[in-house]
Amino acid sequence: MERIERLQRLRERCGEWRQAGLRVALVPTMGHLHAGHLALIREASARADRTSASVFVNPLQFGADEDFSHYPRTLEHDSDMLRDAGCDLLFAPSEAEVYPRGREGQSVIEVPGLCDQLCGASRPGHFRGVATVVAKLLNMVQPEVAIFGEKDFQQLLIIRRMVEDLNLPVEIVGAPIVRELDGLAMSSRNRYLSAAEREIAPQLHANLVAAAARLRAGVDCAAVEHEAEQALAAAGFEPDYVSVRRRSDLAQPAPAPGTPDDCALIVLAAAWLGRARLIDNLACDLDAPLA
Repeated sequence: MERIERLQRLRERCGEWRQAGLRVALVPTMGHLHAGHLALIREASARADRTSASVFVNPLQFGADEDFSHYPRTLEHDSDMLRDAGCDLLFAPSEAEVYPRGREGQSVIEVPGLCDQLCGASRPGHFRGVATVVAKLLNMVQPEVAIFGEKDFQQLLIIRRMVEDLNLPVEIVGAPIVRELDGLAMSSRNRYLSAAEREIAPQLHANLVAAAARLRAGVDCAAVEHEAEQALAAAGFEPDYVSVRRRSDLAQPAPAPGTPDDCALIVLAAAWLGRARLIDNLACDLDAPLA
């Protein structure tokens, strides 16, 4: 595996691959890799001739009170994991390489509507930072395909919309959530959980499973959301939100499903458990209305 820090060398290497007719995949990450990231690498390898990954802790997606300075940086360990997983190229740029005019001088990308709800409402500016850095990475690598985890489902839809709106020639693929044996979605922020909190954490997924069952039983969305938030609070979480949305566009589903989009739902949740803000989601398909 080749490790590259400078944009010029990155473009040279990726240009050589394209000239050879090779299909290139990109897996953007912020490092501190775990088994969930390696699943993305495997998905990328199955879809391309050459697999690249980026490790860059992006300051633009952290709020003033968030954990940018303390976010774990484990580049050597990450590099070893990527090499063992069969990754061909690791792009690990400095902040100056990504933002040569500094954070304040960087042009930014907004995705209207999708950016300001759910996690975007709780973390103002977060998805502006995500969209900006992902657009830059896609332009730097110019891959044919890029892989993102479905755990950050809102992020996945935002990136898809951005790519569509900006006519970027790349396929965006969502890879399934990788979970621990007890159901907890793998995340770099799970390291913030104490031993006692780690015992509680799987109840986030369990509550989503229960919420999906209630939806399929015909309980209305508002009641399902309220019940799930109450259950999380009783378990020791500080719920940010539990929300039932359409998978296609994160719009509120119609009270009486009348279209396929209103039947293909997703239950999304974010909740604090100690220092860790955990997110998760679960797809839920309702019976389509009779014609």
